[in-house]
Amino acid sequence: MSLARIAGTGSYLPERVVTNSELEGRIDTSDEWIVSRTGIEARHVAADGELTSDLALQAARKALEAAGRGPGDVDLIIVATTTPDMVFPSTACILQSKLGVQQGAAFDVQAVCTGFIYALSVADRMVATGGHHCALVVGAEVFSRLLDWNDRRTCVLFGDGAGAVVVSRDGQHGILGTHLGADGSLGHILRVTGGIAEGAVRGNPFLEMDGQAVFRTAIRTLGESAQTVLQQTGLRPRDIDWFVPHQANARIINALADRVGVPAERVVTTVARHGNTSAASVPLALDTAVRDGRIQAGETLMLQGVGGGMTWGSVLLRY
Repeated sequence: MSLARIAGTGSYLPERVVTNSELEGRIDTSDEWIVSRTGIEARHVAADGELTSDLALQAARKALEAAGRGPGDVDLIIVATTTPDMVFPSTACILQSKLGVQQGAAFDVQAVCTGFIYALSVADRMVATGGHHCALVVGAEVFSRLLDWNDRRTCVLFGDGAGAVVVSRDGQHGILGTHLGADGSLGHILRVTGGIAEGAVRGNPFLEMDGQAVFRTAIRTLGESAQTVLQQTGLRPRDIDWFVPHQANARIINALADRVGVPAERVVTTVARHGNTSAASVPLALDTAVRDGRIQAGETLMLQGVGGGMTWGSVLLRY
């Protein structure tokens, strides 16, 4: 049976870096306070006029290059984002045009910070069954535009970025199991209620978050999700070579690694330099560990995400 394999990775971060020290001059906070509670030291912020599709384009090009593929090979594009360029067309269709891809399907997935895990799970089904041959899966966000920069509880946490993978069929390596979950009754703990109606914004256009509730939900749901996907595949925590979790903050990452049973030295953590980039965080961390040589072919990885909805999910794969 053919598997859907990650054949190449890529990522992109906007040029502008906003350090904790810079935020000290804007709001009542400090570098020590932010680092001690989140592990975040800086985040990247998109330039004026820089769109989600622009970030996605840079990450996608790097992933295609790493996979040895070109626009003519791609027959499926899935973009996970909470911050699309516009209401429609989808950011995936816009990316398709910018890449010069002239065939296949293109659509967006919206599951906030779990978006990339959802999108990768969809691509797994569509590629492994033979319906598509070369998928481009992208997580991209300009999350900074959803932030109230006077709210120190939220604005210090998030940043902008994009990560991408190329998925193709393989006989040995690939995605071994996936698990997705959601609980809409928890939507109020992490949300942006704003929407467009009759030419105006209705609701609050800025992020609202109950941090403690999100923390508790993340640890519980991702711990259960990890166990589910391990049971699906017959593997154990000790079989995981690298754990690549959603980069929300260091406390969640550390607590989750303990819950799953993965030692700290096997956890990929990049949150310090780019903060929580929502749907982009997992592919950004994955690309970092691939390019610096930590992740090697044949190793077993667990990817996890949790986000608004609430949504959560896990992907277990052999790289």
